[in-house]
Amino acid sequence: MRSHWSKRRGAELGVGALPGRPPPPQSPLSRGAVRGERSGATPVMALLLEHEFKPLPADKQIETLPFLEAVAHLPPFFDCLGTPIVYSPVKADLTGNIKKIRAVYDSNPAKFKTLQNILEVEKELHGSAWPKTGATLALMWLKRGLKFILVLLQSISDGERDEEHPNLIRVNALKAYEIALKKYHGWMLQKLFTGSVYALPYKSDLLKALEKGKEVKEEESIEKIHQFVTRVTPILDAIYEMYTKMNAELSYKA
Repeated sequence: MRSHWSKRRGAELGVGALPGRPPPPQSPLSRGAVRGERSGATPVMALLLEHEFKPLPADKQIETLPFLEAVAHLPPFFDCLGTPIVYSPVKADLTGNIKKIRAVYDSNPAKFKTLQNILEVEKELHGSAWPKTGATLALMWLKRGLKFILVLLQSISDGERDEEHPNLIRVNALKAYEIALKKYHGWMLQKLFTGSVYALPYKSDLLKALEKGKEVKEEESIEKIHQFVTRVTPILDAIYEMYTKMNAELSYKA
């Protein structure tokens, strides 16, 4: 999802998703065998709602520690999408970016109390190398990964679907990728992600995975998704606005 997820890695992982070599179709049984359904584990959606993001203050200054504590529970979401060969690196990059930001914060909690503090201090510290360095770069890619998750979940919550195949989430995943990540990826990664949608679980299996295999009515799962998206969207919008105002957004392709 970020620059470290290189074309080389895409070539290694995405052979089956290259033009002319689509991933083999999966049976409903294999689609349902998504990760994250261990009995006794806390459901992903429960974690996301329990460790919710703090409401956005009027000055839009986002406190670093509460933000990091909330996003720390996002990586397991990618286990629910199955296809480890594609989404495990995405999960690893998301986790790595969170750790990099946390390391900067821990070096001086008072100095880096807010996300804006981090960008301002690093801008002065790194000079011409900024913003393509440090926690500024890590947060840039983290927000894109978060946006992918939010757009995907929002699309499912809104009922967007392929009318001929209503239980598939390809439409939702492709929309999320187009909006959040595609323009930052080179040709190889674009083909890898586009091909990966054919191996995504059914919507019913995704919702079940988000609940760790527990039987929950679809309406209840959708309502939890709506609550999560509603809480996080203002935070994410404020981060994007901060990057725009500080000219910290980069458009290079990974």
